[in-house]
Amino acid sequence: MTRTDWTRDEIAALFDLPFTELLFQAASVHRAHFAPDEVQMSTLLSIKTGGCPEDCGYCNQSTHAETGLKATKLMDVRAVLQAAAQAKDNGSSRFCMGAAWRNPKDRDMPAIVEMVKGVRQMGMETCMTLGMLSEGQAAQLAEAGLDYYNHNIDTSPERYGDVITTRTFEDRLETLDHVREAGINVCCGGIVGMGETRGDRVGFIHALATLPKHPESVPVNALVPVKGTVLGDMLHDTPLAKIDQIEFVRTVAVARITMPESMVRLSAGRESMSDETQALCFMAGANSIFTGDKLLTTGNAGDDKDAALFARLGMRAMAGEVKAELEAAE
Repeated sequence: MTRTDWTRDEIAALFDLPFTELLFQAASVHRAHFAPDEVQMSTLLSIKTGGCPEDCGYCNQSTHAETGLKATKLMDVRAVLQAAAQAKDNGSSRFCMGAAWRNPKDRDMPAIVEMVKGVRQMGMETCMTLGMLSEGQAAQLAEAGLDYYNHNIDTSPERYGDVITTRTFEDRLETLDHVREAGINVCCGGIVGMGETRGDRVGFIHALATLPKHPESVPVNALVPVKGTVLGDMLHDTPLAKIDQIEFVRTVAVARITMPESMVRLSAGRESMSDETQALCFMAGANSIFTGDKLLTTGNAGDDKDAALFARLGMRAMAGEVKAELEAAE
């Protein structure tokens, strides 16, 4: 049975293991639950950019940031479906759609529902990140067939208030509860490299690994510092605050050990990682990435670079669950 009773001391002890021993343990756990040469390919599209009233210190889509990013309206459903079709052609099995909202308005839900239905009909898994959800909105998304809902906790409970003040850590957990109650899979992770301590990274993993049920997907982001954001400016002024790559791999490995059945995704920050760092992350149990040249608003490694890396490592794309279901039905 999968453990949800990890203590902070146990997680801290994992972080403190010799690096090679930690990777060995993480790789062993990974192989017990997944094919070691398979990586899930996901594509992330910003369906509504900028203008968010939240004050998340890392985000250039916040109205509190001074980055020059222009706010847009919600994309047309047809344009979203065209982007999804292109992502599928490029090998993605999951299509993730993100909107820069504190929470979706009820008037936006019909279009959101159509996006979910349309992408799923293509045989792709669907994921949405729209901010906080009410119980009713979660139920609408579940009825539309949404596979995953992303709502990150971002960092440890203790560090949270230093990063975001416009909503609480408990607000995050409440949305996760609504998602679970609606029967939607949870995608929940956070960001490292925000000037936090290792103790904060322990607290971040602990908060996820002790949820009543582990998130089915755990994105681990390395902060992409953008000038004009609170954290971006801080890290440009204090570069030593940025997480080093060995510590990032340690974080991935501890996530894999403590959440053995979750998809652990390398998310933001990959474009600045070396091939060797990414290879170590895959060895440590990461088995999901975002593909394409762009995430929501920041750069990403790109399909060609990913294909070349996979060829060097002998890795292959994982087939999507929805596609397998449709093929079985045929």
